[in-house]
Amino acid sequence: MIVVGLTGGIATGKSTVSNLLRARGVPLIDADLIARQVVEPGTPALDKIKAHFGDGVIQPDGTLDRKKLGTIIFNDEEKRRKLNGIVHPAVRWAMLWQVLRYWIRGNKYCVLDVPLLIEGPLWKMVGKVVVVYCSVELQLLRLMLRDNSSREDASSRLNSQLPIAEKVKYADIVIDNSGTRQELEAHVDALLRRLEQDAGWTWRLSWIFPLFMVVSAVATLFWRAIRRRVKDSRRGKKD
Repeated sequence: MIVVGLTGGIATGKSTVSNLLRARGVPLIDADLIARQVVEPGTPALDKIKAHFGDGVIQPDGTLDRKKLGTIIFNDEEKRRKLNGIVHPAVRWAMLWQVLRYWIRGNKYCVLDVPLLIEGPLWKMVGKVVVVYCSVELQLLRLMLRDNSSREDASSRLNSQLPIAEKVKYADIVIDNSGTRQELEAHVDALLRRLEQDAGWTWRLSWIFPLFMVVSAVATLFWRAIRRRVKDSRRGKKD
């Protein structure tokens, strides 16, 4: 089974692409949704957050007070790292179990929708990286329209994130969302055709013989690491 990592930048249209994939019946794992689920009442992650940050971050109904927790970690890098150390492993394990469930069902591929795929280590653990792209100027315009914000505020938000051009460098496939909705749908359909082609017939072997799946996954990650080092080396020589 091909595990695809889907990412993009703010206002590039990643969520739109996710919805188009979901509408086409593609198995999709939403990292943001899982991040909320792993801190629901009764979960080990929420218990750890409560133990470290105190009862003050828990609302009367037992749910996490995200606003209060956000205030605590906003200007404290050490506390932010502690929170990430609690939440991120829980999210990764939950995503892994969902991937395994899709594999057991016999799916040819699944898509991980991860906003911070490149910023974290997850891009190294997927078979293909797909980046939804548009120009920075278009990002600004869309963000200003979406949030009714000034150009200065929109620029500030963009500058706080990894530039979309940097994310594209990690991509195996780039979906250009600079055009119309119809053009975007055509790009998504082209992506699915490519995934079908890449899956071929070998996905059946990984489903029937789990050892083949493990060997194939390790080989894929190994060659991804090698290709990444080669690209970085070539980029370093150019710079």
